[in-house]
Amino acid sequence: MEDKIIDELQKHGFSKYECKAYIGLLKSPAITGYELSKRSSVPRSMIYEVLGKLLDKGAIQTVPSDPIIYKPVTPKQLLSRLKEEMNASLELLETSLSSLESDQKIDVVTRIVQYEHIVQEMLSMIRQAETEIWLSIWSPVLKDIEKAVREKEGTIPIFTVLFGAEDKILGHTYHHNYMAPDIVSKRMGGYLTILVIDEKEALIAKFSDKGSEWAVKSTDPALVLIATEYIRHDIMVEEITQAFGPEKLDEMWKAREDLIHVMTGKNSLV
Repeated sequence: MEDKIIDELQKHGFSKYECKAYIGLLKSPAITGYELSKRSSVPRSMIYEVLGKLLDKGAIQTVPSDPIIYKPVTPKQLLSRLKEEMNASLELLETSLSSLESDQKIDVVTRIVQYEHIVQEMLSMIRQAETEIWLSIWSPVLKDIEKAVREKEGTIPIFTVLFGAEDKILGHTYHHNYMAPDIVSKRMGGYLTILVIDEKEALIAKFSDKGSEWAVKSTDPALVLIATEYIRHDIMVEEITQAFGPEKLDEMWKAREDLIHVMTGKNSLV
């Protein structure tokens, strides 16, 4: 437990010896620096320097006596002071950094790697969506963003193309049934996933069972338009297939070399 407390206090600017001295005073309040050194494992040669730093941080107080006695402020008081200082620091940084930010809008394409980072970006985008969500997603990824999407259901339009997950409905849902998901993933070399929000921002990701995930995210209008149109066309293909039957669609593309290449990435079906 103490090791965890020390780790957390160090995140807020306390040295390891300062942490040990403060914890030692909590256990044995109102003792001398000499006694504290023995009980806290802080070297005697350093104990008064450490106590001086704790006094500067407002973590301890002194009792006038000879020799001087030290006592800790309560954890509640210390944590309250740390929160106030942290909030004041963050507010200052927010104001100062914002003043340095250029007003010029730059459409940057950000590259993201690793599954967890990509999912976090997707969750952030979904939660920020204000007017609409367009989503093309596969069942292995759906489980990690489903809750965030459901929280938006009923508040903004959601259009979802689902590969697999036949039992799931997220907003206006279109299950990709014409071509089996495993065939599509084999052609693509993974699970191509697209998320567009508010006609302003798009994320395109490729997940893989081999662990080589990557994504790009951008507010560039061209990329946002392409990503949205990709999903629109997938939706219409699924609706046309449902209306006229997969057999007619098969008959059409399997008879033409150019469409064979479009559908399979190969020059022939052989």
